[in-house]
Amino acid sequence: MALSASSSCLPTICSMLVKSMARDESVRKPAEAALLQFERVPGFCFCLVGDMQQRETTFKEKIDFALERRELSAVLISKIACFDYPAEWPELFSFLAKQLQSADDLTSHRIFMVLCRTLKELSTKHSPADQSNFAEISCHLFEICWHLWQSDVQTILHGFSTITQSYNSEAVEQNHDDLYLTCERWLLCLKIIGQLVISGFQTDAECVQGVGLVTNVSPVLLAAAQSLLPYYTSFRNGHPKFWDFIGRACTKVMKILDAIQQRHPYSFVDKSVLQPVLSFCINKITDPEPDILSFEQFLIKCMVMIKSILECKQYKPSLTGSTIDENRVAGVFTSLVPEEQIVLLCNVLIRRHFVLTENDLEKWNENPEVFHHEQDLVQGTEKLRPCSESLFIVLFENHIQLLAPIVVSILQEAMNGCPTFVTEISPRLLLKEAAYGAAAHVYNELSNYLSFKDWYAHSPIKDDNKRVVYCALMQLLQGRDLSVRIQVLNLISLLLGHFNAVIPYANNLMQFFQMSVLIRLYIIFLFSLTSKSGKVWEESSGESLLQIQLLMTLRNFVNALGYHSPSSYGILLPILQQGIDINGSDGLNLLEDSMLLWETTVSHAPAMVPQLLAYFPCLVEILEATFDQLEVAVKITEGYIILGGREFLNMHASRLAILLNYIVGNANDRKLLPTLTVIDILIQCFPMEVPPLISNTLQKLVVICLSGREDGDPSNTAIKASSAAILARILVMNNNYLAHLTSHPSLSSLLRRTGVSVEYHILLSLVDIWLDKVDNVSSSSKQIFGLALAMILTLRLPQVLDKLDRIISVCSGIILGGTDDITNEESSGDDMSSSRSHGESSLSSKEFRRRQIKEADPIRRLSLENTLRCNLQICGAYHGESFNSAIARMKPAAIAQLKQALKTP
Repeated sequence: MALSASSSCLPTICSMLVKSMARDESVRKPAEAALLQFERVPGFCFCLVGDMQQRETTFKEKIDFALERRELSAVLISKIACFDYPAEWPELFSFLAKQLQSADDLTSHRIFMVLCRTLKELSTKHSPADQSNFAEISCHLFEICWHLWQSDVQTILHGFSTITQSYNSEAVEQNHDDLYLTCERWLLCLKIIGQLVISGFQTDAECVQGVGLVTNVSPVLLAAAQSLLPYYTSFRNGHPKFWDFIGRACTKVMKILDAIQQRHPYSFVDKSVLQPVLSFCINKITDPEPDILSFEQFLIKCMVMIKSILECKQYKPSLTGSTIDENRVAGVFTSLVPEEQIVLLCNVLIRRHFVLTENDLEKWNENPEVFHHEQDLVQGTEKLRPCSESLFIVLFENHIQLLAPIVVSILQEAMNGCPTFVTEISPRLLLKEAAYGAAAHVYNELSNYLSFKDWYAHSPIKDDNKRVVYCALMQLLQGRDLSVRIQVLNLISLLLGHFNAVIPYANNLMQFFQMSVLIRLYIIFLFSLTSKSGKVWEESSGESLLQIQLLMTLRNFVNALGYHSPSSYGILLPILQQGIDINGSDGLNLLEDSMLLWETTVSHAPAMVPQLLAYFPCLVEILEATFDQLEVAVKITEGYIILGGREFLNMHASRLAILLNYIVGNANDRKLLPTLTVIDILIQCFPMEVPPLISNTLQKLVVICLSGREDGDPSNTAIKASSAAILARILVMNNNYLAHLTSHPSLSSLLRRTGVSVEYHILLSLVDIWLDKVDNVSSSSKQIFGLALAMILTLRLPQVLDKLDRIISVCSGIILGGTDDITNEESSGDDMSSSRSHGESSLSSKEFRRRQIKEADPIRRLSLENTLRCNLQICGAYHGESFNSAIARMKPAAIAQLKQALKTP
């Protein structure tokens, strides 16, 4: 029964709302549980909205204390804005909007809090109905919010002007609580306006119609930031609350403008929007007021804005087929920004923002790990230096011919001004570091303007000096500066990736004195991971960035060793065991890189050693804790199946079944597809043992095949086709089990619970899927589909004859066209002959074994032609005249194709 404003339950609901915000858990928890039951009743939102209208005073008194604690927004989002009843949204927002027109400052501030957080949630809904509701809400709310926001701008600017003219700042601060409340309300309203413009309209990149609000709103937003920004300096010392507000307001304006540009690029290109925004951002970066230099978050937002415009694909000169005037948007950055400004921007980024400041050096000294983490974020938008590097890279890529000579000149100036023997930290050395960093970011593009070969030829690292350099690297590796140690490990890892002399020395790995200097350096590093003298791994406990770099370097080393990787197991496996232990002290911090090292170790293992076999249970624990590493986990599982074989299956059969069932039940389509490949390999290797072991998983695959998923989605189609191929393989290789599975009561029960209806026998329903999806699979899977369909002909079910013509047509087509397809597939490089021609050493152990398994697939040895011929005879014997009648109903072209496939006259 639906609730209404006059419902007798309403007093209870209001009471529960109040109690749900109590600090006492014994009061709050029961109230939350009771509200959860009410939320599920249709009309819940309407009930509360109606009560607000009819008994506004009483209701306000009951929840006023919550409003004072700024918790109403959270309550209304979870209790009023129930997304199960979208039809109630417009009425809810209409009521709130009406309250804004007559509310006092405090009440309107509270309403804006509700609107802001609720709209943010609603903007994430993407169904057509949700988007339509959001559009309706946007149109209704915008005019009200826009009017109030503009009115508040004038109030705030007038108030700020009064403050700056007052000599008694202490008295002013006490008397301007109302002004500060207006500032906060203005900021909430700004967020709402941004959400309405950004999410309330379809992106103009996908439709002909522009968004008029962009040209109306954007200039006003920019003007507001320009008006507020001068007060940032004035209020820094005397008025901290207003100074903080200006900081938040200006950065929020720039963030909204950037989001509008990305959402509505064609509307944003209007001359009243794009050019003023670009000029403003470039001027603030190249010629800022003194205090703006310390306003890092604002400068970051300006840099992000310029970078978004530079990267916008709609503004690229190669844009074709646009519904908007192409000449107006193509190459728009170059047309609006003079070359001298581009050069100036490049110079400022390198000379001012790339250079390490005194504050940077202090942070480096205080906490090297934090400093390295912040500076390593090239694409980061939280720190000024990484953000400027990111902007420089995009700017350079868009203006190579203009900026390459500039970068080279800065580099040469820095090198000449700071010779190699200069070691003290000075402005010259810091500029040289900045110039080297700039060149490193764009070294590919600089190759035509700078002779790296000549540069390296004149560097100190010649053959006779390499030993000294590598010894210096070892000393740095043993130092206490974590940032330097990570940079050194990066270099070692890079060198190792390009070094081809590792494998010949693998058998003498511990006799490092016989190896090249680089190998000696690396082996000393490996020894230091576990030796009592070095203790690099032990000392790095708690320093996750260093341990991550160590794991990455080990991974490169295992890749370089390849088939000889077991030589490193004495050092590698104990570290790996610690990294994949999610219950350890560094658990989740090291997990991602430990999983990658695990996958690399398994892929290159020539055989599955007992230690690696013992690690597999950790994989189940990891996936139960987090799905973030699913893709790597699937690859690891595949490695265990391929390399561990029967020994692995005997040891971990139950855990493997749990793992696969868990993945198939929880993974989304994109992550599920690789898992289906693993299941197919598993059944191929163990066709009799595995299907009963993973029966729950196979039942889910049947549900996937028979569910009404939208086949227009390519990922859904691929999932359904792959699932059908697995079931077809089971029918061909273990036909008794598939008959058992499809007739089991638990499967029928699962289909009912998931809302899947089946017209007739489940196995015959799968036949329809095999017939429908045969064109969506590879040629090898087509062979499996054809064999499965041919085997269906032996069923003593009259419905088989209803599908006879389609089965014959599909099987005949596979026979006549399949040979060429398989030949083309095998010649694509994924076969043994290709691997042998390129040398088996180029393949990992896992890949080499996978190709062996593929060659040994029993399906390849079965003849669809003979199977179809034989089973047609069996079908004719079973059904007699009914079979002959079905054949007679077939089209002459289909009969001719069948005769051609079976080579019969």
